[in-house]
Amino acid sequence: MTQYVYMFSDGDKDQKDLLGGKGANLAEMVKLGLPVPPGFTISTDACRAYLSEGKVPPEVRVEVTRRLREVEDHIDRTLGDSEEPLLLSVRSGAKFSMPGMMETVLNVGLNDDTVHALADFADDERFAWDSYRRLIQMFGKTVLDIDSELFSEALDARKSEAGVISDVELDVEQLRTLVKEYKAIVEEATGKPFPQTPRKQLDMAIEAVFRSWNTERAMLYRRRERIPDDLGTAVNVQAMVFGNLGETSGTGVCFTRDPSSGHSGVYGDYLPNAQGEDVVAGIRNTLALSDLKERDRDAYRELRSAMRRLETHYRDLCDIEFTIERGKLWMLQTRVGKRTAAAAFRVATQLVDEQLITMDEALERVTGEQLTNLLFPQFDKDAVRQLLATGMGASPGAAVGAVAFDNASATAKAAEGVDVVLVRRETSPEDLPGMIAAQGVLTARGGKTSHAAVVARGMGMCAVVGAEDLQIDVAKKTITVGETVVSEGDVISIDGKTGQIYLGAVDVIDSPVMTYIADGLEAAQAKAEDDDTRELVAAVDRLLRHADARRRLRVRTNADTGEDAQRARDRGAEGIGLCRTEHQFLGERREYIERVILAEDDEARASVMAELLPLQRADFVELLTVMDGLPATIRLIDPPLHEFLPDLTELTVKVELAKARGEEGPELERDKVLLEAVRATHEQNPMLGLRGVRLGLKYPGLFALQIRAIAEAVVELRGQGKDPQPEIMVPLIGSRRELHLVREQGLEILQEVGEAAGVTLDLPIGCMIELPRAALTAERIAHEADFFSFGTNDLTQTTWGFSRDDVETEFFTTYMENGVLAVSPFETLDGIGVGELVRQGVAGGRKTKPSLKTGVCGEHGGDPESIHFFHEVGLDYVSCSPFRVPVARLEAGRAAAMNGVGSSTA
Repeated sequence: MTQYVYMFSDGDKDQKDLLGGKGANLAEMVKLGLPVPPGFTISTDACRAYLSEGKVPPEVRVEVTRRLREVEDHIDRTLGDSEEPLLLSVRSGAKFSMPGMMETVLNVGLNDDTVHALADFADDERFAWDSYRRLIQMFGKTVLDIDSELFSEALDARKSEAGVISDVELDVEQLRTLVKEYKAIVEEATGKPFPQTPRKQLDMAIEAVFRSWNTERAMLYRRRERIPDDLGTAVNVQAMVFGNLGETSGTGVCFTRDPSSGHSGVYGDYLPNAQGEDVVAGIRNTLALSDLKERDRDAYRELRSAMRRLETHYRDLCDIEFTIERGKLWMLQTRVGKRTAAAAFRVATQLVDEQLITMDEALERVTGEQLTNLLFPQFDKDAVRQLLATGMGASPGAAVGAVAFDNASATAKAAEGVDVVLVRRETSPEDLPGMIAAQGVLTARGGKTSHAAVVARGMGMCAVVGAEDLQIDVAKKTITVGETVVSEGDVISIDGKTGQIYLGAVDVIDSPVMTYIADGLEAAQAKAEDDDTRELVAAVDRLLRHADARRRLRVRTNADTGEDAQRARDRGAEGIGLCRTEHQFLGERREYIERVILAEDDEARASVMAELLPLQRADFVELLTVMDGLPATIRLIDPPLHEFLPDLTELTVKVELAKARGEEGPELERDKVLLEAVRATHEQNPMLGLRGVRLGLKYPGLFALQIRAIAEAVVELRGQGKDPQPEIMVPLIGSRRELHLVREQGLEILQEVGEAAGVTLDLPIGCMIELPRAALTAERIAHEADFFSFGTNDLTQTTWGFSRDDVETEFFTTYMENGVLAVSPFETLDGIGVGELVRQGVAGGRKTKPSLKTGVCGEHGGDPESIHFFHEVGLDYVSCSPFRVPVARLEAGRAAAMNGVGSSTA
């Protein structure tokens, strides 16, 4: 029989699959002897059963009863007791942190009777009624799906009538009245009174948490964070402890290091006389954690001790929630804390220096996505700017955009290509779509642990919170600061490091890490304005160097010009994995392709080729000079001819209009001949037509021209004492015979050019594997290939039957909303489909030639998740755009470290 419910004392931190992250960490804190309120966890198995069957398994209710009685015995209070009632919190807790995305209900067990017992027990009538109104409000929104604005409006009206600003200023009678109003809202919205049976409240709350796994915001968050939909959430039921029992009580969130910068010290938010939801909701501006030291020195000292123990135990930055009940500290939650990209690199190297982790573990603690965020621009310190207000920098970066006040406005503007800054009084989980659409987020309330701050840090998004001077009128869609009014659509700039908010657009410049990537550590250190920046670039340098020492995958670049190649080599590229030679035929050279197609005979065609030869040779000389001593894979011309010819419709209209006007002359005659050629080469589906090797076989002079140009460039550069290492790659191979024909022609040209120069030209000739048939017959094709390069863009296109030029705008959004796709397969490799073809292609090729060199040159070569797959299947290198070379280097090193490849020291 399946066990569904576990006491905290039954588990540990390694059981996140079963107990969820929160439950596993609560169990671990109990094991460490920290003061944790007693409770139990309903497992993810129960959630999956609920989602499958549409109801909570009856065994769960039985097990909950047994575990609940253990909690009651431990704390010597009983749920629903008329003298000393036990109150419960019911919280979600998935395997992977999803801050604010699922539901929480506090104060479960209060009703019209137990509220009086709680008042007597706590000797605080106001506290009891405040707790009751919180339960009804939370339960109504979360469990009964009542519009939260109805409760907020009632609370605002009650405060206005009482002439107070904060809810903590409402007295007992006003709270009693508010409870009646809340209960009326529930009955009007549901047709039923607020449930008075504590156990019914508990059962309904548990089911609501299960149900919240599939809310729109939770699914959207999972899609963005690539969290599987089938994991389900655990539910944690815990005895309530109260931070709203007066000034000797309070609640807070703290970090063992600053999640924004990575600095050691005391970081966090504290709210006296409050419950935990008040902190993360951002509805009241918090005190700094250091203020707790002045208010309650003993609780502060105990908290600091617990923070140190947890960081030592987890060997990482920890995020901790706590409550102080009349001077007694209770630990409510801990987890490895989300952090900014800069903090991730700093903390990783700090922990190495403190001898808490190894360099390999440090490499595992940072990601390519975080490195990408550090490459983004920042504000130019010399730029003219007009300060509007200052808040709290919660997630670094520079964001410039038009003000948007809600999801609809933010997403609509973003869809039009307009950069947006989402502005809210405070964000809630419902604001996730707007945050995803925005460049940055700005709130008037909240601290570094508010929803906006936590989610923005997790997304790598710039965020400024707690800007109290902002008077935000959502109805009028304005921000007022003094006499300045900012309306929706006006441009502002926010600095997520300093918290400063500026009117208008502020100029941005390269980040210090981009300076380091482009110019090296010494130059970046010299340009750094402060110790924080110097520490950051040193940490990035240290981890990148370790990644380089650890990785097995080489990192090449996709480059078509000497300029691109140089930029990539400066960023650490170890060669070129893809030179798209067709790009060298665009612009002024397009006419040469037209002449090749229009040539009346082979002699005329050969004449055009002779003119093109020195131009192509110069292209390759430039490219190979930059990549001297490193391999450079040059792909022979690939795309369909229509890309080099005039548009059929436009040319037809041009000719017909000229004929209608009675025009004559050589230009019209040429256009008529060209129109005939365009019609003759027109294809309904050109990406599956005359392109790649098919083009080279139909017009053999094109491939011959390029191979000869490569060969002559090698001869020229060797004569200069250089070491060019080109690799000739044939695109769109589907059969062994296709490659054999091109290879035979290529070897003849190489021999001819080599003999004429008195040198041996033994250049590798390989092919792209970008068709499913090529991957499936790789064992045969390898007989003719010196190397394979997987073109995963086309391989994805031909495997899925997706046109990469159309599908992302046509229906990918629908597919993602319906869970068909979690992410575009053109962005991250489809491991179980396209990836399986790559795996078979590598295995097949190496069955024929065990030392066959294999690489990938699609966009996936720079995608962090895909790089780990390529490491696993045994590719020799990845190739990506110059900008992503550092990211690929880091991820290739992480892949090796996480799989125990090579040495673990640096």
